[in-house]
Amino acid sequence: MNNVRYVYGLSSALLVGGAAISLITGSPLGAQVAQNDDAVMNRIVPVEGAPTSFADLTAQLQPAVVNIATRQRVEVQNNPFAGTPFAELFNRRQGGNGGNGSGTQPQTREAQSLGSGFIISADGIVVTNNHVISPPDTRAKLEAITVTLADGTEYEADVIGADAASDLAVLKIRANKTFPFVKFGDSAATRVGDWVVAIGNPFGLGGTVTAGIISAVYRNTGQGGAYDRYLQTDASINRGNSGGPLFDMRGNVIGINNAIFSPSGGSVGIGFAIPAEIAAPIVEKLRSGQEIQRGYLGVRLQPVDEDLALSLGVPKRRGELVQMVEETGPAFKAGLKSGDIVTKVNGKEVTAEQTVSYLVANLQPGATVPVELLRDGKRVSLNVTLGKRPSEQELAAQTQNFDPDSEEPMAPGTSDQTIEQKLGMQVMPMSAAVARSLGVPADTKGVVIAAVDPNGDAAAKGLRRADIILSANYQPTDTVDALLAQVNAAVADKREAILLRIQRRNTPPAFIAVRLRP
Repeated sequence: MNNVRYVYGLSSALLVGGAAISLITGSPLGAQVAQNDDAVMNRIVPVEGAPTSFADLTAQLQPAVVNIATRQRVEVQNNPFAGTPFAELFNRRQGGNGGNGSGTQPQTREAQSLGSGFIISADGIVVTNNHVISPPDTRAKLEAITVTLADGTEYEADVIGADAASDLAVLKIRANKTFPFVKFGDSAATRVGDWVVAIGNPFGLGGTVTAGIISAVYRNTGQGGAYDRYLQTDASINRGNSGGPLFDMRGNVIGINNAIFSPSGGSVGIGFAIPAEIAAPIVEKLRSGQEIQRGYLGVRLQPVDEDLALSLGVPKRRGELVQMVEETGPAFKAGLKSGDIVTKVNGKEVTAEQTVSYLVANLQPGATVPVELLRDGKRVSLNVTLGKRPSEQELAAQTQNFDPDSEEPMAPGTSDQTIEQKLGMQVMPMSAAVARSLGVPADTKGVVIAAVDPNGDAAAKGLRRADIILSANYQPTDTVDALLAQVNAAVADKREAILLRIQRRNTPPAFIAVRLRP
């Protein structure tokens, strides 16, 4: 296969780039203290104010900050006409097998990403951003992670936990030795104007230190999500700083550098860090192998801006307007309606800095909480039993516009690679929004065909976009993973075909056997 190296460009919004202890070289593990232990920091930084130089502070903390590099493998089709009427002609000219739609053998390319992180324990536990170690291309497979210490020493590392919703990941360095590390601080005590220091790996340059102040606390960027709640700083942060620590003057990690606002792609003095009070509990769960479960309401919301406030006669920047209620979600069952304005969740005010998504995500599924709202100018209180928040992939599918009659060709890499390869189709999770577009009940279980390779057996058997796969080899396929499991089982059993039960609009379900590609 033809190997081509290239480096992914990283979004200007995401910056690809624990608690911790000061290491006494050669000492047993129990004799270590954190790099930012109070006894050490009192000698470096005055109790009040900032030091005349950040050099001693940097020298103390930098050994616990690491650079992170990943290596990924991406398979791409050689056929530039895949999914078009010219695909078969190209395959014949290249000597490929037009029957399987693959043409010549796919190329394997190597991709890389760079970011930052910091060690939170003497045995080499590293915290970083999830987007630093997660391949941006869904076709890519993560092959290796290299962690480089401040002294240039390199180690391989493994992922022991990752969480896309909070954009956090925890790694373990493969080494039987002790490492310098740092501790999380109390970001809740952070004030606007406090001095901060950022250490990271901008643009792959290696360990770089910048200083500034806290520009805002609990800044909502408007990007949505359960954790759109950041510390804002003017300390220079650039691509590659992602996952690196933001320190206060006591050397505590009060934030994890995560994103920037930049029309140019470089630092313009507006950087964002995940507050330690949000990150630390999630990191601890990831580190211990616990599943991250979050509450879920099942509504689509809009902040009450000035115009909405004027039209409804309510205070601006208070509450959120319910745009849509999922027909089978917890909010619907509790009686919430479109047009309601949610003002409190579990007794806490809903504001721009404390959104409904944030409040609910920090509650456990199954909890029954009071929700206060305005309806037709009257105050209403409801009790809602929260559901479990879906994965980020499932949430994206819920808001995705789905046109059943679109004739867009397959875009390789936009769904599960094994299903694409073996079945010659792309599938997506069912959601209430997709169900409505298909004209089927909102509680329909199955996965939806998003695109079909015109050169594959699935297309030859008449399968097409908007068909619903209800089962595979008689096993329900409520999720993409369930379908993938049946495909893998068929491959393991050396079967040449798989039996799918297909539901098409306005027709009864039918069984169709689809041949598996080699």
